[in-house]
Amino acid sequence: MPHTRSAKKNLRKSQKRRLHNRAVKRDIKMQIKRFLAALDGPLDQLQKEYNLAAKKLDKAAAKRIVHPNFAARKKAQLARRLHSKSASKPA
Repeated sequence: MPHTRSAKKNLRKSQKRRLHNRAVKRDIKMQIKRFLAALDGPLDQLQKEYNLAAKKLDKAAAKRIVHPNFAARKKAQLARRLHSKSASKPA
């Protein structure tokens, strides 16, 4: 347990940040699941879900909540799924 005032404050700050970071990561996971569920639906809905997932990943990477390489890798994986779906269906 912290003894000094500054250590106590740092503990409070880290707990608050931890909760926020977990919420952001949970949002990212849920958005990726929404994207994967939209693979069966129409292409415009899939594109919309991809854009939201990419936006959440970029924001989290910019704030270092997730590693930038993780965000880039996930975006590439999702984009590959999106393009394979759009290539298989004629426009």
